[in-house]
Amino acid sequence: MDSISNPYTPNAGAAPEIVAGRDGELDAFRVLLSRLSRGRTDQSMIITGLRGVGKTVLLGQFMDIASAAGWEVVEIEAAKHDDARFRQSMFSQLKAALLRLSPRARWSERSRRAAEVLSAFAVSVDRHGAFSVSWDVPPAEGQGNHGDLGMDLTDVFVALGEAAAEQGRGVVLLIDELQFLGRSQLEALIQAVHKTVQRRLPITFVGAGLPQIAELAGDAKSYAERLFTFPRIGSLEGEAAREALTAPAAAEGVRFDDDAVDLAASITRGYPYFIQELGSQVWGVAAGDRVTRADVATAREAYETKLDGSFFRVRLDRTTPLQTAYLRAMAELGSAPQKASDVAKVMGRESTQLGPTRAELIDMGMLYTPEHGYAAFTVPDFDRFMLRAVPELTVPEVQKRKPRESKP
Repeated sequence: MDSISNPYTPNAGAAPEIVAGRDGELDAFRVLLSRLSRGRTDQSMIITGLRGVGKTVLLGQFMDIASAAGWEVVEIEAAKHDDARFRQSMFSQLKAALLRLSPRARWSERSRRAAEVLSAFAVSVDRHGAFSVSWDVPPAEGQGNHGDLGMDLTDVFVALGEAAAEQGRGVVLLIDELQFLGRSQLEALIQAVHKTVQRRLPITFVGAGLPQIAELAGDAKSYAERLFTFPRIGSLEGEAAREALTAPAAAEGVRFDDDAVDLAASITRGYPYFIQELGSQVWGVAAGDRVTRADVATAREAYETKLDGSFFRVRLDRTTPLQTAYLRAMAELGSAPQKASDVAKVMGRESTQLGPTRAELIDMGMLYTPEHGYAAFTVPDFDRFMLRAVPELTVPEVQKRKPRESKP
C-alpha cells in the first residue's frame, strides 16, 4: 500500500492515530485540572511503565488537554544534571511560562513578584564573586534564595501559582524520564507541589518514568504516596489492542481479517510501540483494502529486524562487555524479574562482584528493581532480543587490580 498514507507511527513518543486503552488516565488528568482551577485539591499523577508502552504519548495527550483548557504547559525531559544546571533549566522554562501568562508590559504586582522570586531562584555567583541573573529583574529578598533547592523551588511554585490564579489560569509541568532526576531535584519538586496543594494554587507537575520512580518518589518524600497516584501502564489488552491496530487502518479504508488481528496481537503481545511497528511493516506488505493473516506473517521478519536494529540495539550498544554479559545471563533465566544471586551463578561469579555492574545498568535505565534483591528489564521482550543478538554467554575475565607502587 501507499507508504505516504501509512497511518502507523513507530517513532519515539510520536502520538499514534488512535490512543487506545488510556481513558482512565486521561479522565483523571481532566479532573485534576478542573479541581485545581476551582481552588480545590486532588492527587496529581506519576505515570510508570516499561519502555514503549506510551508514557510519552500520554504526556502529549495531557499537553493537548491542558492547552485546550487554557493552562500554561511546561514540557521537560529530565536529564542527569547537577542541581545548578537543574536550577537554571527550571528558571528558563518557568520564566517563559510566566511571560506567556502575563506579558511584561501588563505585569501586576503578583506577576512582578513572581518574576523577582524567579530571579532570586536563578541568581549565580561568577568567578569574581559578582552576582548575576539571566534577565533584568531584581531578585526578591528572602524568597527563592535560601540556598536550599526544595525551599527555593517551593517559593517559585507558590509565587507563580498566585500569579496564575490572578489570571484565572494555571500552570502544569509535564516531566518525562523522571527517574533521571537527582534525589534532591525530585525531592524539591514534590516539596513544591505539596505546598501548592496546601495553598490550593493552580500549579502542579505530572511525571512519567520507569517503574522504579514510584519507590524513588517515596524515598524522596514519605508523603509522596498521598500526594500522587502512580498508575502503571503496560500492554493493551483485548479490544484496546485490536483498536490500536485496526482503527488507524480503518480510517484509510483498510480492513484487517479477524485471524490477522489475532496473529498480530500474539506477536506484539499488546505493547503499543510494537503494534505501531508491526502495523507499519504490514502496511508495506499488504495490497488492496484488506489485510490477511498471511500479510501479518510475511511482515513479521521485517518487524523483528527493525526492532532488533533500532529499538533494542541502540540500548545494547551503550553497554560494556561485562554489562552485556550480565544482561545475557538475565535473559538466559527468562523474562521474569531475576535474583542477583541467580544471575551471578549463571556468570560464575559472586553477587558482590557484580553488584556495581547491576547498579550501573539500573542507573542507565536498562534494569529496574521491582522488589529488593531482584532486577527486571525495562524494555519488553529484551530477553528474547539478547538471546538472538548474543547467542553465547561470554563473561569477561576478572580484572586484577594493579598493585600500588610503594613510595620511596
